[in-house]
Amino acid sequence: MEYTNNVHIYNRQDVETFANHLVYDCKISYHPDDDFADYFNSKEQVDLYNRLNNECFALCEKEGLDLYDIHYQVQYNYMLKNSD
Repeated sequence: MEYTNNVHIYNRQDVETFANHLVYDCKISYHPDDDFADYFNSKEQVDLYNRLNNECFALCEKEGLDLYDIHYQVQYNYMLKNSD
């Protein structure tokens, strides 16, 4: 999935897809409290990813989901798939 300014987080699947994108596509070991300025140089990309992350927090709070657990599970699964 390509993330642009037109993309928003609407449901749990969007949160999981975004987390997978960060881990599998961007190859970053990400924590939901991190600022994307720690990972990207482009202000446009930093602003976009920080907005999407804030939308993830808002959705999870509204739906009673644990964003930290969702990201942990994605990273854990990535490590299992990539361990030798």
